[in-house]
Amino acid sequence: MAVIEIEQVADLYRQAESKGKTIAGLDLGTKTIGLAISDQGLSFANPRPVIKRTKFSKDAQILIELLAKENAGAIIIGLPVNMDGSAGPRVQATRAFVRTMQPLTDLPFIFWDERLSTVAAERALLDMDVSRSKRAERIDSAAASFILQGALDRIGYIHRSQPDIF
Repeated sequence: MAVIEIEQVADLYRQAESKGKTIAGLDLGTKTIGLAISDQGLSFANPRPVIKRTKFSKDAQILIELLAKENAGAIIIGLPVNMDGSAGPRVQATRAFVRTMQPLTDLPFIFWDERLSTVAAERALLDMDVSRSKRAERIDSAAASFILQGALDRIGYIHRSQPDIF
């Protein structure tokens, strides 16, 4: 499926086949892929273990299997734009990842501005007194949770302003 806008998720989740589906959040790193999954009510983002990146075909297979297991109906992927709003090499790599994934899944992708998500995740883990080594293991999934939670909050706002959609 194609890349869609966050507002189109409301249309997608109005359809009967989307009832009971979750939404996945991804934080694409160079060494790992952070993963978070929403609850079925689309209210809360829950971190999952990171996927250690090896080569694309294996990473894609693992990701697709996890998305199926989690009953995902859409994928929110963090778009790492620069603080000034410009697109750097990581944005290009993220867009390339999505272009390469699209033929492998029917799930729609939604890009979400992830500026400062890793900083927020790091602070949250520090507040929970997580050790440095554990933070390194969990940071990408925590960042994926922040990305997904921002998108879920936006979907909730759309729901409240247009209650007939859900």
